[in-house]
Amino acid sequence: MSDPAPSTLLVEEGHHGSGPVVWVAIIATTCLLLFLFQKILWLVVPFLLALILYYLLFPPMQGLIYRGMSRDGAASLVTLGFVVVLTIVGMALTPRAASHIAGWGDTGSRYVMGGQRLLENSLRGLEAHWPTLAKARVADKVATRLTQHADSVSDHLEPVAIGVMAWAPSLMLAPFLAFFFLRDGRRFQRFLSSAVPNAFFEKTLYLLYEIDHTSRAYFQGLIKLTVLDTVTLAAGLWMLGIPGPFALGLICAVLAWIPYVGSILGGLLVVLVAATDFPDSPSMAYWAIILFGAVRLLDDFVYMPLTVGKSLELHPLVTVLMIFVGGAVAGVPGLMLVLPVLGVVMVIGETIGVIVTDPRLMARHRHACTLRRAHASRDL
Repeated sequence: MSDPAPSTLLVEEGHHGSGPVVWVAIIATTCLLLFLFQKILWLVVPFLLALILYYLLFPPMQGLIYRGMSRDGAASLVTLGFVVVLTIVGMALTPRAASHIAGWGDTGSRYVMGGQRLLENSLRGLEAHWPTLAKARVADKVATRLTQHADSVSDHLEPVAIGVMAWAPSLMLAPFLAFFFLRDGRRFQRFLSSAVPNAFFEKTLYLLYEIDHTSRAYFQGLIKLTVLDTVTLAAGLWMLGIPGPFALGLICAVLAWIPYVGSILGGLLVVLVAATDFPDSPSMAYWAIILFGAVRLLDDFVYMPLTVGKSLELHPLVTVLMIFVGGAVAGVPGLMLVLPVLGVVMVIGETIGVIVTDPRLMARHRHACTLRRAHASRDL
């Protein structure tokens, strides 16, 4: 009778290794990795983008391999095609982007002033219906406070722009890393599995498969979620008549990769654009707020289960708590990295827990070590 498959073993025995000790180790390891990643963020961000590119380009590369092309050739062709498309898009957008960058300070100040105007008008409208607010002169106080800080907007925007420009060279590593992930990923897996004792070989193969499966499900789901969010937001903004709907939708969808914080920033951006481009129609900003809230609800209850879904198989309570922990440990990078890092560490930790608590596997390993020692000392 043949032994059960590794996946069956993990399903049947997973509850032995996934106790509180294992989960404490998983959470502690995740926090430690987030802290370390924050220190080498210049490498982590290109690596993360390279993983996204890898899972985006893997299906076409796999299709070329099925048609008879070698893995090296398919990886080179797919990466070259992506770089060509990226170059063409970059050349097409460079003149327009350069014109906007030239006046980025004035543009930022203009949108902030539009948001201040909307807030002041909204507060004065509330004062007209609520005498208590009118007596407190809330609108005047808020307008005075905002005016005092209006001159510092450019001072805050300049470091952000300089930081983005400083990050640009390191982001060019992403296609380079993605190419080697596509070409040498299988070789790296064989290299890792060859260093594992024979007793743990089946579980190691399953571990590598589960890490790849978890990462693939998360990042491919993230790509699909980004496309759906972009299309939905762009369609809604286009129907409202707000300029640049696709660019705004794409920016908001990418910002949504950062849990909570990114969604707030995306919604604020849409409201500022609507308030500035339609200064005489505050209802446009209110409609933009309603649209963004509707898209977020659609995202949480429809798009997310259809794309990312339960790819990480995490309890909602653990997910929410780890998002807060990631933000506390590593700031905004921690918010963005905590879920994929936790998913991979969870797979590794649970598999190691199964191996360590499996008496038959440990007995096989001890017996193999005894046989190797006996064989090595037999002629002495």
